[in-house]
Amino acid sequence: MAKKTLTYEFVKGIWRENAVIKMLLGMCPALAVTNSASNGLAMGLASTFVVAASGLMVSLIRRIVPGGVRIPTYIIIIATFVTLAELFLKAYLPDISKSLGPYIPLIIVNCMIMGRAEFFASKHPVTPAVVDALGTGIGFTWVLVVLGAIREVLGSGSIFGFAFLGEKIFTPWVVMVLPAGAFLSLGLMIGVINYFTLRKRRAA
Repeated sequence: MAKKTLTYEFVKGIWRENAVIKMLLGMCPALAVTNSASNGLAMGLASTFVVAASGLMVSLIRRIVPGGVRIPTYIIIIATFVTLAELFLKAYLPDISKSLGPYIPLIIVNCMIMGRAEFFASKHPVTPAVVDALGTGIGFTWVLVVLGAIREVLGSGSIFGFAFLGEKIFTPWVVMVLPAGAFLSLGLMIGVINYFTLRKRRAA
């Protein structure tokens, strides 16, 4: 039973309760940094680290934090891990860090991370809290990577920075690397997923 429970907690964040395509959380980075697959991957991994590490810490201290100061406490914990992620990117991946700009520090106010801390990690032991956070982070990451890949392929003719569509084969759609392209891509992505989800339910 414990194994099934942990599996459920992990998988739900990847698909059933995906932060972006199901719950529409974390929309700012999902729209702002996904002009390339590499940016989406970097933001997703940074967010996964923060949500998992903060979930672990919140679960560990859940019984000793007074209810009146729990939100400020969670913000401090999240801010600490965001700072670590930001410093790591600046030290080892400066180009990615520069490309992501202010959106790494803004992970602090990501509703997805605060939501997992408040509604799950603060009410569960360490193992379920970390498993839930990892599932949520991975779900967030794959959406950002797919969204970034779509925009990069159509907007630049490349994937992860490697050009594979020459101008003679395909003329890039400049709109796809602009903010409008982010809204169009995400809207179409959610629409397609919802269409097939509803179709599957009706067939069942």
